[in-house]
Amino acid sequence: MSRLPALRRAAVREWGPLVTAVRRGLAGRGVRALALTAGAVALTAAVQLTQNQAWGYRPVQNLGAVRAEDPLWLALLRTPLSLFVPALDLPVWGALAQILLVFGVAEVCLGRWRTLAVAYLATLAGTLYARIGIALGPEGFLGLPASDAQVVDTGPSAAVVGLAVYVCHQRRARFTGALVVLAMVVEVLVKDNLAGREHLAAIAAVLMVCRVREWRGRRRVQDLGAGGDGTRSGAPPMRSWNFRRGPAQRTSWW
Repeated sequence: MSRLPALRRAAVREWGPLVTAVRRGLAGRGVRALALTAGAVALTAAVQLTQNQAWGYRPVQNLGAVRAEDPLWLALLRTPLSLFVPALDLPVWGALAQILLVFGVAEVCLGRWRTLAVAYLATLAGTLYARIGIALGPEGFLGLPASDAQVVDTGPSAAVVGLAVYVCHQRRARFTGALVVLAMVVEVLVKDNLAGREHLAAIAAVLMVCRVREWRGRRRVQDLGAGGDGTRSGAPPMRSWNFRRGPAQRTSWW
């Protein structure tokens, strides 16, 4: 029983900021906070129903199926819709549940446009990696066999993985984020295929963005600290050219 308080404190440290952000977002905006998520779930379900019809398979492939063998300009045109094209050989309910949970939490915590940007970045990273990996060949480091050029990209899963890692990093749920990364690494070790490799590429791209944001945040804090009172930047204090007393006294040229 003595372990329960420690586990509770650990859970609060891990998920407390995330739960608080979701609760406040839903309390402030209600269902409007999940407009993007609802649209993503509906669009994914509609695409799945369409591509399983004899008349719908080819249009979905032409508009949203991305392969490394496609011209780059065509792949980039198809990439936005490819976020919502689930794999034909996997149950669609799993994809819908992942989108509902991860997109929902991300939309509340990050906002609609940042959620879309991170999701697109993760998907695009997987798409570009497939081309690089095939160019390197199976003998090269991170290379892929030429047959993977004909395999359709991961669809919404890369976006889901990228968003999960980004939100965990932003809300300091580091253990959960590490579990997501570890699960994707194990996936590649157990079943090394294009989808698993693209998930890792998506994670790498998102982590790079997180590092850049951290670096910019530290620089901003350092700049504010250095210039806040004019004495921490290494330069001597600036003397005023106007020594008049009173509220209008000017203390520097800036």
